[in-house]
Amino acid sequence: MADTRYAAHGSRRRLSSGTRLLGGLAFAIAAACLLPMVAVALAALTGGTDTLAHLLETVLPGYAATTLLLVALVAAGTFAVGVGAAWLVTMTRFPGVRLLEIALVLPLAFPAYVLAYAYTFVLDHPGVVQTTLRQVTGWGPRDYWFPEIRSTEGAAVMLILVLYPYVYLLARAAFLQQSASAFLAARALGTGPWVAFWRVSLPMARPAIAGGVLLAVMETIADFGTVAYFGVQTFATGIYTSWFSMADRAAAAQLALCLLGFALLLAVAERTQRGKARYYQSGRRHAALPAGELKGWQAAGAFTLCAVPVVLGFVLPVVILVQMGLESEQNLLSRRYVGFIRNSLTLAGTAAVVTVTAAICVGFFQRLRPGRRSDGAAYLARLGYAVPGGVIAVGLIVPFAAFDNALDAWMRAQFGLSTGLLITGSIWLLIAAYMVRFLAAALGAYEGGQSMVHANMDAAARSLGQGPLGTLRRIHLPILTPSLMTALLIVFVDVMKELPATLIMRPFNFDTLAVQAYRLASDERLEGAAVPSLVILAMGLLPVILICRQVGRGR
Repeated sequence: MADTRYAAHGSRRRLSSGTRLLGGLAFAIAAACLLPMVAVALAALTGGTDTLAHLLETVLPGYAATTLLLVALVAAGTFAVGVGAAWLVTMTRFPGVRLLEIALVLPLAFPAYVLAYAYTFVLDHPGVVQTTLRQVTGWGPRDYWFPEIRSTEGAAVMLILVLYPYVYLLARAAFLQQSASAFLAARALGTGPWVAFWRVSLPMARPAIAGGVLLAVMETIADFGTVAYFGVQTFATGIYTSWFSMADRAAAAQLALCLLGFALLLAVAERTQRGKARYYQSGRRHAALPAGELKGWQAAGAFTLCAVPVVLGFVLPVVILVQMGLESEQNLLSRRYVGFIRNSLTLAGTAAVVTVTAAICVGFFQRLRPGRRSDGAAYLARLGYAVPGGVIAVGLIVPFAAFDNALDAWMRAQFGLSTGLLITGSIWLLIAAYMVRFLAAALGAYEGGQSMVHANMDAAARSLGQGPLGTLRRIHLPILTPSLMTALLIVFVDVMKELPATLIMRPFNFDTLAVQAYRLASDERLEGAAVPSLVILAMGLLPVILICRQVGRGR
């Protein structure tokens, strides 16, 4: 009896110790995610009102107007393309529909700035389209009108083509999960299929569609590469210009605070609409929505509408980039490019492992101790996805640069030694920025897999004397291996594509494929930019292939 009581007491002691360790790690991770936002707010508020007044008189209204216009265009475009394509492949049957329902996800592999490089090469004034037009017609440069690719509207088109899959995936899943009862009831009352769609199916899918559109909007306000290359003045480009070109840290912090407020407002809006909207299926049995067979011009029209986003968002850019890469003088196997690839893989691999480990700590602690504290830590950990990379970069550099400078001054005064910048400009601070930015994606993948681990498994592990860490290592991690691998892959590819934080925070002479592509494109060496862009695209295809497999099994 004494031995049994001791074993039970030891088990409780191990449980308490493991829980305290996980709790400490979870709260530390949440604090790290909150730090950039707090630092940006403090730096902006202590920067003085003169800078803010100057911004209000000069660039701030233009930044706000352009950002809002870009957001409105992308929101409308991703809604129209994503919902329209999801409805057609779900509710109709026409030749090629099974192929298209998978192919519609492929543009998600492209960073928007890579798409911008490809289309600028073809559609700009010296590009093949306008050059051919002038040769055929004999027109001069000022004798005709051609849409300007380097514009706010052009940037919006690039972003729509790569972001509509977010809306498409969520809308398609929502349509597949709907029961046919309400739709058939509307048809029985004399409404046509399109009227029933607008009045019944679309409102029932509104939470999922709104979540997809808001996700696309948050990616839009975080975008830097596309708008910077097109010369579109948004908050994201303003932060970078203030930080590097003008060396005005206060202005950069205040612009970052404006962008942070807008991003958090969108995050709260998404959370609110998801929390309040509830749609329930009537009846006990789930009947799938009926799919209509299309023939003739209707089938051709549906095929064209679904194929156009795939062609413009994936097929044509790949063809253009391959042609550009073959015409360039860039050698992917040279020592210089091997260095770019090595740097990119080092950052992406390390950031993926750190981020997924952080997601495990936060997610498993929330499972062990459900309540306000663990839920609050998980909520703070997710906020980073709503914060643009440039804001996170400013929010981390400001406090750590102050710490490095204070430490260096103290060491000089006390010992006559200079420590330099120990943290600022290091790889580890950049990895911390990636963790803050992409922790929400890793948490989502982890929690999706964690739902498969029944609570009885935890109870059985405790009854066998396992503490929290033993339960995690021996029960949860083996079951969650597919979800964790998915999370690793998602974060890995997101880091490979990430540009603003990398540009601002990368160590000296430590360039990545994304930085090299941006630098070559900024110098108008688009053929050269195609080579690193193709490598980034190849990496981006990995998670998209996984998503395509899920889409294929989705019916």
